[in-house]
Amino acid sequence: MRKIIYGLLWAVCGMDVAPAQAQQTFRVMEYNVENLFDCRHDSLKQDTEFLPGSVRNWTFNRFQDKLEKIGKVILAAGKEQVPDLVGLCEVENEFCVKSLTHHSPLREAGYRYVMTDSPDERGIDVALLYQPTSFRLLTSQKIRIPSDSLGMRPTRDVLYVSGRVVSGDTLDVFVCHLPSRVGGAEKTDPYRLWVARRVRQAADSVMAERQDPRLIIMGDFNDYPDGKSLQEGLRVSVLGEKPEPGALYNLMENQPDGTYRYKSEWGVLDQMVVNGGLLQPDARTRTSKEKAAILRFPFLLEEDNVYGGDTPFRTYKGMKYHGGYSDHLPVLLELTVEE
Repeated sequence: MRKIIYGLLWAVCGMDVAPAQAQQTFRVMEYNVENLFDCRHDSLKQDTEFLPGSVRNWTFNRFQDKLEKIGKVILAAGKEQVPDLVGLCEVENEFCVKSLTHHSPLREAGYRYVMTDSPDERGIDVALLYQPTSFRLLTSQKIRIPSDSLGMRPTRDVLYVSGRVVSGDTLDVFVCHLPSRVGGAEKTDPYRLWVARRVRQAADSVMAERQDPRLIIMGDFNDYPDGKSLQEGLRVSVLGEKPEPGALYNLMENQPDGTYRYKSEWGVLDQMVVNGGLLQPDARTRTSKEKAAILRFPFLLEEDNVYGGDTPFRTYKGMKYHGGYSDHLPVLLELTVEE
């Protein structure tokens, strides 16, 4: 009789206990890799400085060394697993991305990729590496920026990609590399503002179509979190206790460190912007501000002999080959995804 009673109690109690949801960490990385050029001349682009015998004396061995270094950074960012998504800025063409995924430490990682083919005069583009087992590609699109309307030089396309994650949610991703600050930040502000407004329009269109949107905008904005491209272009909101699903929030705001150092000052030029739908604590696909970080691996840094402190260990110092990784540090965002 006692065994029967215990069995009934166990059955009743077990009915009240819901099975725990399996969770996994989904990692999203962004990295400006500082001029990943091949060694071949493209007659339609201004790439002559990255050729053998040029002012930079860019060689195949240096190209291969840079692939090895970028692969090392991406693997280090993954911890126990490689990042599920990797947004790359400053890659010249598909040959560079294919070489990175097939002939670097990433060769066994199984990455696939999509990228732009922009009218940028130097020929640099953006790309997205993705893990097909955790991100099922649905569509990709290159968003052309009508640069002539502002009288600016042709600039990089914005890459839009959507995919399905294991929770069943659709994740919409934009990879951006906004116009540079060459010529002065104030003079070039209108160019970045123009591109950021175009990205916001595209993001609004996506969020209007989705019943429950999950959206990430990442890349090198060549602008700081308080800059016009973020504040007026993307119209990011201040993150409070109750994020609005249709609002955009910059998770790199108020970061203690920077991604780029100009002279003695660190600043955040690489941004991770998400919509409020990703910040809901009960969502099956979610994240939080605490899950965004700048990756400061010791091998990515070196001592600054001029201004003191540390600085990115870059590939070039001016036109002189330095043999480092990049002039930017990568950023990482972790999402929780319930299966």
